[in-house]
Amino acid sequence: MSAIRLDNLDISYGDTKVVHGVSLDIAEGESFALVGESGSGKSTILRAIAGLAPEWTGQIEVLGAPRSHGVDRTVARQVQMVFQDPYGSLHPRKTIDATLSEPLTIHGIGDRDARVEQMLTQVGLDRRFRFRFPHQLSGGQRQRVAIARALMLEPKVLLLDEPTSALDVSVQAEILNLLKRLRAEQGLTYLVVTHNLPVVSFLCDRLAVMRHGRIVEVADVAQLKHGALVEPYSQELLAATEGRVTA
Repeated sequence: MSAIRLDNLDISYGDTKVVHGVSLDIAEGESFALVGESGSGKSTILRAIAGLAPEWTGQIEVLGAPRSHGVDRTVARQVQMVFQDPYGSLHPRKTIDATLSEPLTIHGIGDRDARVEQMLTQVGLDRRFRFRFPHQLSGGQRQRVAIARALMLEPKVLLLDEPTSALDVSVQAEILNLLKRLRAEQGLTYLVVTHNLPVVSFLCDRLAVMRHGRIVEVADVAQLKHGALVEPYSQELLAATEGRVTA
């Protein structure tokens, strides 16, 4: 079964259409990337799937079920999003405990203490971080909290919007390794937005190259690693990161 299926998806902000006729089929357990320059519509697609971009037409299916416009509690149990900025996405006046407990409270899930401590362990944070505030954590630790929050409802799909671009290079590798491990352990499906082709090479199985709101090429990551992308624009992106895309 498909984890995410998009059929002829158009997305607009007011009178401006920013995504044009996008169709994709992402299998359960797959890690799939949307790549392209800023403004190509990558993050807008994530927002539509998450229910944060209400003006769209076409069809969005999550785990075989069509999703409606706007926020949907049922979809929220299955699909969660990790944002680019690990500080801006966390409430500065809420402890890590409150941040991780909030999804459980909203959805009426009990055993919160045990679930919070278990999730902190899963993302590599000691229990002493539980009652700290975001400003008391490093950028990498904050992103681990953001990932933990996304996983509190035990979703099957994670939408990752540039999950490492705001982090120091040394910390990026730690977060990528964490994401790779969590996917293997929990059978997660990833839809990753990034402009960083080495991230795609490390984390993903397939990729779609976007330009001006349209998909210009879909390829296996093996094609990326071997420099075998076909479209001229895809080759331009590859040339810009030449030497950094490895197996």
